[in-house]
Amino acid sequence: MRDFTWHVFTQTGDIETYLLFKEMDKVGLSDVPSDGTPEEDEGGSAGEAVPS
Repeated sequence: MRDFTWHVFTQTGDIETYLLFKEMDKVGLSDVPSDGTPEEDEGGSAGEAVPS
């Protein structure tokens, strides 16, 4: 996702896209795997196992 926002920024120069890129960098979001699923657990509380 970061690569996509950077690509859009370089093509358009849109400051909002750059700010989104920097925000994702700040919160530590990494690229989404090629299968389209997020790398981070969603909806699970800390310490709980998330079913696969």
